[in-house]
Amino acid sequence: MTELAWLRDTAGSGPAGTAGSLQDHATPALAEADRLMTVCNSCRYCEGLCAVFPAMEMRRSFSDGDLNYLANLCHNCGACYYDCQFSPPHEFAVHVPATLAEVRTQSYAHYAWPRAFAGVFERNGLFIAVALAAAVTAFIAGFVAWTEPAVLFGVHTGPGAFYRLMPHNTMVAIFGLAFLYANVAIAMGARAFWRDIGAPGAIPGDRRSLWQAVKDAGSLRYLDGGRAGCMNAGERPDDRRRVYHHLTFYGFMLCFGSTSTATLYHYLLGMQAPYPWYDLPVLLGTLGGIGLVIGPIGLIAEKWRRDPQLREGTPYGMDAAFLLMLLLTSVTGLALLFLRATPAMGLLLALHLGVVFALFVTMPYGRFVHGIYRFLALVRAAQERPRVGH
Repeated sequence: MTELAWLRDTAGSGPAGTAGSLQDHATPALAEADRLMTVCNSCRYCEGLCAVFPAMEMRRSFSDGDLNYLANLCHNCGACYYDCQFSPPHEFAVHVPATLAEVRTQSYAHYAWPRAFAGVFERNGLFIAVALAAAVTAFIAGFVAWTEPAVLFGVHTGPGAFYRLMPHNTMVAIFGLAFLYANVAIAMGARAFWRDIGAPGAIPGDRRSLWQAVKDAGSLRYLDGGRAGCMNAGERPDDRRRVYHHLTFYGFMLCFGSTSTATLYHYLLGMQAPYPWYDLPVLLGTLGGIGLVIGPIGLIAEKWRRDPQLREGTPYGMDAAFLLMLLLTSVTGLALLFLRATPAMGLLLALHLGVVFALFVTMPYGRFVHGIYRFLALVRAAQERPRVGH
């Protein structure tokens, strides 16, 4: 049997030769993902590379929810592109990383809440993030300069120095509401995603599956191309993208830990920021800030170095916006730490607050949610694993 005849026989049938899996889908990318998963389900050469292919093998047909699940389970390591005998320029054009990347990106908009914001951020994500940061910075600095210019350009030291620019309660109200909005929007999107991927129950409550997903996500287990490494600039794998992802993720968590510790200091111990360099919030924030400088810069550099074939399907807008906001948050935070006892403190604090506000507001509509959906996909994969003997 020729390859083309084999594809005709298998593309319209499930792995056991049952009724066809190709069906109407909401987008062309989902339809293409269905075609590729049908071919891959008949081949199964790549089943040892990651969690996508074992999860795929459990399905005879693919709904939109199934395909969004598989797309978010994919870590885009690129190994299946190089291993596949039918990848471009073959006439079958099986390009799983690019197709799942496109489906994954579309899923951010599909599950976004409120839905009206999804398209706006998808088309203009980078511009909105930068413009919002600049607007908030200008508003804070302009308001203080108009009312008390000596405060904006003065030297302030000791406990409560930051709150001479903006009262603590005002800062908490503004940024607390932005953070609350981001969390509600992310939670609503995650709830819709969890329901759509066919997972049992309203929430992922299986402890074993949760713990397995935590280990898989924390170690980026599936970014290693079946233990060989991540494909990036060519066919020789390496772990650079994995390292930069780790620096970004754990840098973010350290910064979150710094903010949480400072909150406890303020409300439980009555200690006001800024804190000495040796205090826990500063140490956590400094280490996290360093991670959030090296990690995003490394990821951006690796993206530009990557094989153009593996960059397909991944838009630049909100991906770049999220990495840029993380980088700017870190750079402005570190600058504020080192220059907080100088006349530059006022403008740096306004800039830092503007960037943080933009980061909060744009988080539910871009690359940040890929971590949430990927974790839920890993939970779902762990739930399914015992049924196939894994």
